Amino acid sequence: MYRFKLTGSLLGLLMLPLLVACNDGSEDPKNSDPSAADADMLTVYKSPTCGCCKKWIGHLEAEGFEASAEHPASLDDIKDRYRIANNLRSCHTAVSSQGYVFEGHIPGRYIHQFLANPPADATGLAVPAMPVGSPGMEVGVKFMPYQVLLMKKDGSTEVFASVESMAEQYQPFDQQEVRP
Repeated sequence: MYRFKLTGSLLGLLMLPLLVACNDGSEDPKNSDPSAADADMLTVYKSPTCGCCKKWIGHLEAEGFEASAEHPASLDDIKDRYRIANNLRSCHTAVSSQGYVFEGHIPGRYIHQFLANPPADATGLAVPAMPVGSPGMEVGVKFMPYQVLLMKKDGSTEVFASVESMAEQYQPFDQQEVRP
């Protein structure tokens, strides 16, 4: 019995220098603050075969988000869980680490803007359907203007942003843009 305790203690002491050497202070500063690391993390629920969803995830990553894809048996169950009204639904649903929901082909700049200052009564943003020219839905130079809607806890919506041109959706997010 004593031999086991002594062996375990010796093993622990022998491993200590290896643990210290592995943590040499060169950690990614983003990982040292859990809230900062999670701030730009999105889980995207989508069909495993949807090409436009994959392109939208690529857009998110280009905009500085970390995104992981999940392929649930039923996307409707996910949309029901997050209380996304039928008229707001699209082909994928993203959820932030804070629990905010982003439905459809929303430009990353508006997700950044929302997360920088989320309204108290908001559940997230939605771009209903699949507007041609939105991120992930690019078809050459074709573009259909659309609105990004703010989803509220009471089930109502309001316009968060109107996107009138393809270039407008790719402008960098500026902290000055934050809504009151």
